[in-house]
Parts: sequence; C-alpha cells; structure tokens
Amino acid sequence: MANSKNVLGTELETCCTSPMTGFYRDGKCNTGGGDFGAHVVCAQVTEEFLEFTKQRGNDLSTPVPGFNFPGLKPGDRWCLCASRWQEALEAGAAPPVVLSATHASALEYVSLSELKQHALDAQDA
Repeated sequence: MANSKNVLGTELETCCTSPMTGFYRDGKCNTGGGDFGAHVVCAQVTEEFLEFTKQRGNDLSTPVPGFNFPGLKPGDRWCLCASRWQEALEAGAAPPVVLSATHASALEYVSLSELKQHALDAQDA
C-alpha cells in the first residue's frame, strides 16, 4: 500500500488517527481486495450525515467496543464508503471531504468536481 495516490494525484495523506480510521485501521483511506465497501473517502462527519447513514442502517455514532470503534461525533474524520458518500450527496447530506486524504479509487464512484465542491482543503485543489 506504500505510495497510494489521492484524488489529486499526489501521495495519499493521513485522514485521522484519533479515532483510528481506514479499512486497515492505519489512519489512511487505503483500500484492497477485502474492502468490498471501498472505504476511500476521507470525510469530516456532520450531525446531518451521521443521522442520514444511521437511517440507512449504518450507525456510525454508537460505540462498538468489540470492534474497537469509539463511535463518531460531528467533526471527526473517517474513511467513508464511496458509494455511501455518493448516496449522501444525492440526498443533500454529504459531509465535507479532505481531498489530499481521499484515495484515488473514489473517482470510480464520484467525480472529482463533486468532491471538490465539498472539499475542506479546496485551496489545495
């Protein structure tokens, strides 16, 4: 996974280490063969998004100690499934993203222009 690229074509940066995110729990939105959900969009979750995804059956705000998951609160950064972010976008509930920490494979699900419209680091885009 060394030298993974982000949607800007540069080295993939860390999304968040507290809480530790990523499919591989390495702080980065890396992906691989077992990551069927494509957890590649680094987002800063909002109350609106947390409620949206909970209504869709994926509760990210409740801690799950068995999976060492603390539960997310608004402002936390997390590697989201690209398809869920796209679904939230279509519903008007997409949380802001960190382009430099969003894996290039996210572009298989959502356009760079859509990501840029929701970018926290738009000045870097």
